[in-house]
Amino acid sequence: MTQNSPPLVLPPSLSRTVAALPDKDRNRLGDTITRLHTVNGRLWDTEDRVRGALLSAAQVADCKREIDQLNAERNLLAERADEVLGSLADAGRADVPLHTETLASVVDRLSVLTLRVWHSERAAARDELARRRVPALHGQREELCAALDALVSDVVAGRRRLPVPARFKLYGRDGAAPAEIKPSRRLRRVLAFGGLSECGKSTSAEFVQRTCGAQRFKIGFLLRQAAHREGLADPYAMSPRRQAELLLGELNRFADAHVDTELFTIESVHDDASIAELKRLMGDALQIVYLDASFAVRVERSGTPAQAVAAKDEIKMSRGAHQVAGLADHVIDNTGSIAALRARLRRIAAPHASTALRAATPYGLGLPAAIASATTDFTDAVRAYGPGVRLAALTGSPGEGSWIAGWSDLDLLVIAEHEAIGRVHEALEQYRTALGGAASLGPTLVTPGELTARRLTPRLAFALHQLQQGSPVLHAAPGLELPTISRGELAFAAVRELPQVILTMRRLRAGSGPTTLRQLYKHLVLACRLLLREHNQWESGPDRILAAASRMPGLTALSTPSLAEISSAWRDGQVELVLKPVTVAVDQLLTWYAAQLAA
Repeated sequence: MTQNSPPLVLPPSLSRTVAALPDKDRNRLGDTITRLHTVNGRLWDTEDRVRGALLSAAQVADCKREIDQLNAERNLLAERADEVLGSLADAGRADVPLHTETLASVVDRLSVLTLRVWHSERAAARDELARRRVPALHGQREELCAALDALVSDVVAGRRRLPVPARFKLYGRDGAAPAEIKPSRRLRRVLAFGGLSECGKSTSAEFVQRTCGAQRFKIGFLLRQAAHREGLADPYAMSPRRQAELLLGELNRFADAHVDTELFTIESVHDDASIAELKRLMGDALQIVYLDASFAVRVERSGTPAQAVAAKDEIKMSRGAHQVAGLADHVIDNTGSIAALRARLRRIAAPHASTALRAATPYGLGLPAAIASATTDFTDAVRAYGPGVRLAALTGSPGEGSWIAGWSDLDLLVIAEHEAIGRVHEALEQYRTALGGAASLGPTLVTPGELTARRLTPRLAFALHQLQQGSPVLHAAPGLELPTISRGELAFAAVRELPQVILTMRRLRAGSGPTTLRQLYKHLVLACRLLLREHNQWESGPDRILAAASRMPGLTALSTPSLAEISSAWRDGQVELVLKPVTVAVDQLLTWYAAQLAA
């Protein structure tokens, strides 16, 4: 309904008949009749606006377009209502009298009459003619309600038939029926941010744009673009349904032109009616996010007087901004920490998905018997802790099948609730003791909440990506959901991680000697792997990574011994045989990298 307009009350016999319908039909009919009454209220307001004010020619044209659009919507809703109301009729009686109009047509007339009574009562205080009309209008409404109830009884009993409900209204569409705009298949997900002044809408949209690669739009910009494209002087004069169609049209247009964009944000949602219509058009592809904070908190954040914030709130609330909370898919209390806000935003923007993980035993990873036995005992221990431990996996070389005794580490990933971390520490101590120095253990402990909020280091993101690609796990709780890590995300992560790897390589190179060979070589391989990711090349295994990196533009081929030769020299204490070619390769890469950034 329009603001402060009256509700539509159905007569008792019709209400009882509708109440007996199946839940799905009853809810559909209730929503349709409510929307029909709302459209009639907006039609009334628009017709008043075009008659009672001094408008420009362009504004009059906009009002006429809106009236046409609302009338088209009105007829569409009436037809939808008749789809349900028509099921009340006894279809077996073809010989009974035909009524002149459908049940929805009578409900539509009742809606208009309800509005006429209400507007007349408001005008009665200043208009004597309106005051004298009010009793007669109430009488007309009572008669229409009685007639509608009688018609319902006759239709249900089979004493009267209803006409075909199709109206076949064209409204200037060259003989075509009004076509409902639908989301493009390339418009996958849209987040719409709403809330009152200084609640964090823009900050949240900017964070999602920066961290999730979303395309960010202002609703006003989209409406102005659509208005320019369709020759409208004022898109805000259009009905909420039409505004929603204009918004969706612009989003579709951009999505179709930028097929790699997975996520869009729109802000700020200040009109509950138009966002409700957009939600009806888009369904779950549109997620409405309402940010809530107390007035005191918002004033403090704004750095402006309370009166200024209150004035902005009043404008937004006049448009229905506060009512968006009732429509929202997600309501965020933004009075806490920025970490909590960002964690919630990441969960909304990048929801987890069930991941089909491949399980393997430690013996199946090709580990030596003593290490496999110690790993099995650790896996059994954390599995016994129940749902507190969600996952345990050996990442890196064990998963890739390139683990080498005496050279490779055991990189262990454990996902566990914070309350279970203490028990995991105990199991890790037992694990280290059982290994007895046969291998170096490098555990990474992370909570499910950290994964949900995507508080991930680049290396952790890569480990999760490897699990998604089939790298085996030792233990996974049923129904485990992990964040989906795309190759694009890893390429961006490589950009962030590479500077630290280069700095570490330079530090190791400055003090290079027999004891630094292992770290120097591993950082050389890691740097090359990160550079290859930036070039969208995905190699595994040190030998293949170094060979692929040697083909990067401008880089002299890296002539390093094979991993087998280097690891053997390391174990046999003959480091000097391989140290020089490794340091030469490191120098080549550092020189090349410096030249790329100086160009």
